[in-house]
Amino acid sequence: MDLNVILIFSAAVMIAAIFGSRISSRSGIPVLLVFMFLGILAGTDGILGIDFEDYDITNNICSAALIFIMFYGGFGTNWNAARSVAVPSVLLASLGVVITALLTGVFGHIVLRLEWLDALLLGSVLASTDAASVFSILRSHRLSLKYGTSSLLEMESGSNDPAAYLLVMIFLGLRQGETAGAVSIIYEIFSQIAYALLTGVAIAFLAKKILDRFHFPDGFASIFILAVAVLSYALPSMVGGNGYLSAYLAGILMGNMKIEGKRDLVAFLNAFNAMMQIVIFFLLGLLATPSSMIAEIGIGLPVAIFLLLIARPVAVAAVMTPFKAPLNQQLVICLSGIRGASSIVFSIVVTVAGGYHAGSVFNAVFIVVLLSIMLQGTLLPAFSKKVKMIDAEGDVMKTFNDFDDSSIEFIPFRLDSTSKWTDMRIRDIDVPPNSIIAAIDRDGEAVIPNGGTVLHAGDNLILGISKHEIKSSVTLSEESIGPGHPWAGKKLRDIGTHDTLILMIIRGGKSIIPSGDSVIMPGDIIVKNEKNR
Repeated sequence: MDLNVILIFSAAVMIAAIFGSRISSRSGIPVLLVFMFLGILAGTDGILGIDFEDYDITNNICSAALIFIMFYGGFGTNWNAARSVAVPSVLLASLGVVITALLTGVFGHIVLRLEWLDALLLGSVLASTDAASVFSILRSHRLSLKYGTSSLLEMESGSNDPAAYLLVMIFLGLRQGETAGAVSIIYEIFSQIAYALLTGVAIAFLAKKILDRFHFPDGFASIFILAVAVLSYALPSMVGGNGYLSAYLAGILMGNMKIEGKRDLVAFLNAFNAMMQIVIFFLLGLLATPSSMIAEIGIGLPVAIFLLLIARPVAVAAVMTPFKAPLNQQLVICLSGIRGASSIVFSIVVTVAGGYHAGSVFNAVFIVVLLSIMLQGTLLPAFSKKVKMIDAEGDVMKTFNDFDDSSIEFIPFRLDSTSKWTDMRIRDIDVPPNSIIAAIDRDGEAVIPNGGTVLHAGDNLILGISKHEIKSSVTLSEESIGPGHPWAGKKLRDIGTHDTLILMIIRGGKSIIPSGDSVIMPGDIIVKNEKNR
């Protein structure tokens, strides 16, 4: 095919994907489903009839694209928002993946009559949830969920691919006779995790030192970050480590470090990540042949139903119940177990490894993913509202780092009759340096402030302060209290922290000025004054 034709076709696909994303936002259809259908329309059974059946090329391209999606999954996650739900998130991303894989494997063997290793391999391929789908739905619908659930889902979906990939490698090795005995399996688990952790941490801190020491010309810092993402995957993979785990870890460490121009880096990575999603889902759709999937629907459909109704709920209940997670939260987490690109990519890894009829595993997994995105991705926003899991006072965008680097901090507070600002004109009061009274809410009506505006008792003020002028070691921040948070259910006087002052508790949309006897409850949002560590 002529190079110019390929370039024109590629440009047309990207433009169509962009317009498709606008249609998605209006219709509620998950945008990744749009990308996938564009590929199907261009494929063998589609309008253009492009005959594409190269699993090796698809595996290489999609595996590379998945590196950047994993790295961005970490880089874009706000650790301050996710810290309170880190433990259940990590357990869902590890123990939850193992439970899902084993249950699906048992179902595949007993009900679908698959060989044990084939069934367990299929369960492993489908064990992880899709970060791209979860992130896309949370962002496009601005879905802010109670109990820190948005952060929990972001962290789980962004970090559970490595566990699934590890299981795929173990069962694939057993099936091919390359992995034999408990010692071999234990060493593979150790090497995958240990080398990934060491490499991810080392690369993140080395990259931070380089960014601090050298001033890159415009745009080159973004290229440097892409190189870091590639290295964080490739280096541990060369020595038997889990490259995806390393990439995610490097991303989350760097994304939560103080880096000059981080907002620009996140904006670049966000756009690049979107392009990688287009590449993966379009290419997977192009590789898919709907007419050949009919033969695998007897496996794909039952497995999709089992994952949704049995495997995912059991895994969620096993992990979340000890944290006393409410039933409505567990139901939303269950429905959020969307299968996506990583599962299909892992199915291609299995296909390329050999031993299966070309396309059989891919087609079965594709059916599961297609049903999962269509059903769960579409129902999640409405279902969250139905079970009263929407946090009306929250902002899911705060859980992403690209919304955490503003040059101005806005602080709301209320004047009472004892305030020295009450009944004074703005021009006559001592406003803190490098700050401005940005807005006034008076009896439910907005007042645009100027120098002659008189402040009254009961006014709700919003004070804007330049963050770059704050040079102290103390930072004001918000934190959501999940069911498993160590402070949940405790009085402030019993917390015993010397580096943190709780300034305010937001509960049920109401602000509470705390005392030593105030009890922090699950679902609270606390505003704290915390010394940087």
